[in-house]
Amino acid sequence: MTTRRKFLKTAGLGAAATALAAPAVKGQTKIKWRLQTYAGPALAEHVIKPHIEMFNRIAGDEMEIELYFADQLVPTGELFRAMQKGTIDAVQSDDDSMASPTEVTVFGGYFPFALRYSLDVPVLFNQYGLDEIWKQEYAKVGVQHISAGAWDPCHFATKKPVTSLKDLEGMRVFTFPTAGRFLSRFGVIPVTLPWEDVEVALQTGELDAIAWSGITEDYTVGWADVTNYFLTNNISGAWIGHFFANQERWNELPDHLKDLFRACTDASHYYRQWWYWGGEAALRVNGDKLKLTTIPAEEWAQVEAEAKKFWDEIAAESEVKAKVVAKIKEYNEVMEKAGPPYRYG
Repeated sequence: MTTRRKFLKTAGLGAAATALAAPAVKGQTKIKWRLQTYAGPALAEHVIKPHIEMFNRIAGDEMEIELYFADQLVPTGELFRAMQKGTIDAVQSDDDSMASPTEVTVFGGYFPFALRYSLDVPVLFNQYGLDEIWKQEYAKVGVQHISAGAWDPCHFATKKPVTSLKDLEGMRVFTFPTAGRFLSRFGVIPVTLPWEDVEVALQTGELDAIAWSGITEDYTVGWADVTNYFLTNNISGAWIGHFFANQERWNELPDHLKDLFRACTDASHYYRQWWYWGGEAALRVNGDKLKLTTIPAEEWAQVEAEAKKFWDEIAAESEVKAKVVAKIKEYNEVMEKAGPPYRYG
């Protein structure tokens, strides 16, 4: 917090801001970037830190990326603005929680029931055209969209058992903006807090549950220590997250450093594919902190049906959103027709 307060006090003010956001120039011994992730320190050890360290080792004397964790320099909800202004150089986050002012923001994080598995994300972006749409939308606001990848599915970790939709009514839940907007249809009360305050809020009763992650994160970041149950039903099979950079900072990089950064972010995406996939299964079977609960499939089908209505509501909001929803529908139709192993049931 001391670092963050100092940062907020000086960012945007005279010489301090100039030093903070100074672009790389010819003759400078080393290009330096500040990158802030959405993840706290324990989670960042897996979702980004090894690959930023790899980048720095390979870049050597040419470039160094300083990594900051959730809310360390700016609150997560201000990440986009800080990157756009150049007070930080790059970001790892979803569109939704960093409040990016684009037409695709609503699809970041957990767009309900759009994804069944983590592999759905790279296929949608690389084979169904979402990468091109994201790059176009972020170019309009001075940000380079570098790459998209999958994280864990969205499950509830709760203090009280959930075995029916009725149990969700009145539940105060820490979740993403779009997920909260959708879940409010079932009586959930979305609560916005700094990420670092969630564990204490669960202990004090300010929160009843979280719908922010899968079981791997619950154990990794300590939430499994302050909740009791894990709901096996999910509203999305994967989280969509991205790497972004300030457009000017990105343009200043030589091509080989752009290629290196892309390669390191792709390595980060690949690591998460197997870390989450294996972790979700192993902790359901071997984890000793959270008891599994399930809402019956026939009742949960009501939530899935409501999601399709939600898609259409989002599509009606703009031409770009309609285009993305159409791609999601097309993709899911193909997966369902393909059958196992692409879709079961």
